[in-house]
Amino acid sequence: MDLSASAHVDTFARDNLPPSELWPTIEFTLPELQYPDRLNAATVLIDDAVATFGADRPCLLTPDGIRWTYGDLLTKANQVAQVLTEDFGVVPGNRVLLRGPNNPWLVACWLGVLKAGGVVVTTMQALRAQEIEALIALTGPVVGISDHRFADELHAAAGPKLALIAYGGAAADDLVARCATKSGAFVNVQTAADDVALLGPTSGTTGTPKITMHFHRDILANADTFARLILQPTVDDVFSGSPPLAFTFGLGGLVVFPLRFGASSLLIERATPVELAELTHAAGVTILSTAPTAYRAILRGGKADLLRGIRRAISAGEHLPGSVWAEVLEKTGLKLINGIGSTEMLHVFISAADDEIRPGATGKAVAGFRAMVMDEDGNEALVNQLGRLAVIGPTGCRYLNDDRQLNYVKNGWNVTGDTFRRDEDGYFWYEARSDSMIVSSGYNIGAPEVEAALGQHDDVVESAVIGRPDADRGSIVSAYVVLREGVPGDDAKRKELQDFVKQTIAPYKYPREVTFVTELPRNPSGKLQHFQLRDRLVANDA
Repeated sequence: MDLSASAHVDTFARDNLPPSELWPTIEFTLPELQYPDRLNAATVLIDDAVATFGADRPCLLTPDGIRWTYGDLLTKANQVAQVLTEDFGVVPGNRVLLRGPNNPWLVACWLGVLKAGGVVVTTMQALRAQEIEALIALTGPVVGISDHRFADELHAAAGPKLALIAYGGAAADDLVARCATKSGAFVNVQTAADDVALLGPTSGTTGTPKITMHFHRDILANADTFARLILQPTVDDVFSGSPPLAFTFGLGGLVVFPLRFGASSLLIERATPVELAELTHAAGVTILSTAPTAYRAILRGGKADLLRGIRRAISAGEHLPGSVWAEVLEKTGLKLINGIGSTEMLHVFISAADDEIRPGATGKAVAGFRAMVMDEDGNEALVNQLGRLAVIGPTGCRYLNDDRQLNYVKNGWNVTGDTFRRDEDGYFWYEARSDSMIVSSGYNIGAPEVEAALGQHDDVVESAVIGRPDADRGSIVSAYVVLREGVPGDDAKRKELQDFVKQTIAPYKYPREVTFVTELPRNPSGKLQHFQLRDRLVANDA
């Protein structure tokens, strides 16, 4: 594939793109997706936003009273770019690693790196030194910027070539103090639309992390498809949610989408689901993004009324059971917007809103994307036949120097690790992660269906279902269950849940093994990590 002339002086990113013949097909089928050859995403998201919506419009908010306008963010992002280029010698194409929770300075740093023509590598503040060291080795950043409260692990991981600076602390050379000495005027680097803008580690990887590569135009593409057409934001909307900015779900929903449409964003560093409901209600949030389990926890916590001011409630990160969708509608009047996306695609590509929603279905391909269910031979599966979800659109998978590119892209299609079926009306129905389909005595049992059935029991807070190897049946359904506080996890409750599932779905799908736990393993965005439970099984059986 032909690329535009790069503005990068440091050619690391282009040098480590996969060979063009291994790229997925990229399509720009909508007028909104016709981007110019020279494009800096930060220019569009903050410089153009100030020119269009005004410097005084509210932009970034926090629960503790921070209020940045669009003009404030522009000035601070420019100052960050000045610090990077003038104090640290950053040149276009250099990678800059960011580490911190969701707060305004992290956003200013993200934009500042792009303005300087750099490539952003945003990481979770929860990562330990060993994990950060692996990301540094893969992405080769020249500067690391950290919230001062999370700088120790970055210092422990940094090599001699990585310059470090913290923000938010009292040190004399703190980034905020350095920014205060800068003019706040900066001429953005005129990057190519297909210059790499960010390197995003995938959240579900075990072993060596997979690093996805996204261009400047990619950052805008999901805003100009899913956000523009499904969410339909206005300048008066206030976005918020639980996903970290280090994950592309959070980056889109809390930074890119609001800035693209002149809205504002409430950034919350850490909150339980009930606290999330309380904080967003107090701030007048109108567009909320979080996981299905969070919505359910808010209802179980008796806080459903706090969601009634929400205009758009997005559920992503894991499967949304139809029962949860119905319960949220009954108690709040909200029709949850389901969706599936991936770090490889940057954000959501299948969804539906309002009267187009079919409870239990993920939705249809968002305009600008096309999708199919792929059979074992790589062809489109028959209606309602199970297969792997495959998608093509304006974004696509490009792994940083990684042979696993061959696994994700097949004949131009991005093939996710999800098992779906597509009905006669073009709606996609999630069955399981492809590695979570349990085959027991010849029956295909989707773990999410069993989890959804368990979730309908009043005593179940949440559950995770996996397959345990079994000599007689091949696998058996094994459930890990968190019960309501005060409910005993004994043999009587175990049998009660098993009988409940038998009465709710086909009896052969019931969990033959039920283990009561106090919590389930999740990544920082709230997504269940079934692989940890499978690893635990292997360790216990060893």
